Amino acid sequence: MKKYATEIKWALIFCGAALAWMVFEKAMGWHGPKIEKHPYMTNIFGLVAIVIYVLALREKREKLGGQMTWKQGFMSGLIISIIVALLSPLTQWLTHAVISPEYFSNAIAYSVEVGYHDSPEAAAEYFNLQSYMMQGGIGAIIMGVVTSAVVAIFLKRSPETA
Repeated sequence: MKKYATEIKWALIFCGAALAWMVFEKAMGWHGPKIEKHPYMTNIFGLVAIVIYVLALREKREKLGGQMTWKQGFMSGLIISIIVALLSPLTQWLTHAVISPEYFSNAIAYSVEVGYHDSPEAAAEYFNLQSYMMQGGIGAIIMGVVTSAVVAIFLKRSPETA
């Protein structure tokens, strides 16, 4: 467990940041009266996610004595991604049961209104807790792998460059 302390720490930081972002989105009205902005504005969190991965892998490199191969950085990021994915059902539940319980009903109504879905039933197949839990877990792995691979390229440091 101690071997993965850095990854656990940063996965928890990531989940905390994601929850804070959900509070921000709700405060901005993107879960309610300004829901039309949600599909675009929610993507800004990607920048926050990248910063978190950079900080996490920098800390990992420092704990490795200032040197880190691409593989070491990638594996550290992958572990963070797996932990975030495993915590995704909890973060989704907190988001939709505690922070923004009206999000799904608002998203369903809006998606039908603008023609993204033909009926409230069709929209509800997409906008529901189970669907978001699955999307969150899969998204955490996919985006985490990509982010880890790229960030590790920039943060690798061999003995000659350390």
